[in-house]
Amino acid sequence: MTDASKATGPLAGVRILDMTAVGMGPWATQILGDMGADVIKVESPDGDIFRHVTPQRHAGMSHAFLNLNRNKRSIVLDAREPEDRASLLALVALADVFISNLRPASLKRLGLDFATLAAEHPRLIYCGCYGYSESGPYAGRAAVDDTIQAASGMAHFQGGESGTPAYVRSVAADKIAALWVSQAIGFALYAREKSGRGQAIEVPMFESVTAFMMVEHLAGRAFDPAVGPAGYARVATSARKPFRTRDGHLALVPYTDAQWRRFFALIGTPEVLADPRFADVTARSQHIPELYAMIEATLVTRSTAEWVAVFAAADIPFAPVNDVDALLADPHLQATGFWQRDTHPTEGGIVTPGIPLHFSATPGNVRRLAPNLGEHTAEVLAEIGRPHAPREKS
Repeated sequence: MTDASKATGPLAGVRILDMTAVGMGPWATQILGDMGADVIKVESPDGDIFRHVTPQRHAGMSHAFLNLNRNKRSIVLDAREPEDRASLLALVALADVFISNLRPASLKRLGLDFATLAAEHPRLIYCGCYGYSESGPYAGRAAVDDTIQAASGMAHFQGGESGTPAYVRSVAADKIAALWVSQAIGFALYAREKSGRGQAIEVPMFESVTAFMMVEHLAGRAFDPAVGPAGYARVATSARKPFRTRDGHLALVPYTDAQWRRFFALIGTPEVLADPRFADVTARSQHIPELYAMIEATLVTRSTAEWVAVFAAADIPFAPVNDVDALLADPHLQATGFWQRDTHPTEGGIVTPGIPLHFSATPGNVRRLAPNLGEHTAEVLAEIGRPHAPREKS
């Protein structure tokens, strides 16, 4: 961890007022903080709800919060209280970006809607990230990761041929939408450099995750009239899975003509590609289960380590199936410095994923670990000349 004042990333000098909680907003603003932005996290007196999930060493500092809120300063304000609202508006005046995942109706009641703030601060970039676009009939509907996985088609396709919908075992919808949020804010900052004016951004989870899912899964329905069913066949088939080896599992995906030629030569059956079903990409895409059955029958004959050596030498895409222990010990991740190991002032030793992006001139850096609730309230309010009366604990 570097000195908190030494932001080196491409967003150094950008100030973000962050009124988000849980997953989508906090991960997006952490990405922006990693890229150098000064992120001021505005929390209610109860704090971000993700502070309170388990496991945790101390109340209010959960594993999830630690991984979603580094490079931020936490202040506690209750926007319903006049003094706190005045402080919040003073912070808006100095912010480049205001971001919230409160529903727009709630922000409007607080006088924190785009029209109100932009009237006084025309350079402000205002980002709302929530479940459903305000321009459709689902506007204002409550949403969380599970409901968006269901609504977007993700749970349907995850269920596969069983016909029983299933969730991805990750808060995938939150994180997909978070990437859209971080990109959108970067785009808007660039546009402001050219125009001098801010703008409103809406990032609805439903549309964001549906766009993500339908890139390949529209399939035959991408044409009008349709030329076939929805669902990208290679991805949707139950034959797509890590294949069993003699002592474990391995992911293997020959993809190009050259890779398939090398694969069948390695297993001693080069004649397979003379079969019209497997002769080119188009034909192979119609016979994925048969191809994957051949892989499955072959990989079980050797150990994972033997196949890793073979496929690495042949330049065929492969990967062992890693669990968390394997990832923590992975030599590539160790060599690239991916795992961020630090001593938190109150939580002790912690491990967090590092910054996966690498900039040659303006690298991101980790300057602050996740803050305790309200840790920086006095500091931030002093910067804007606002009084701070410590709250009594209830």
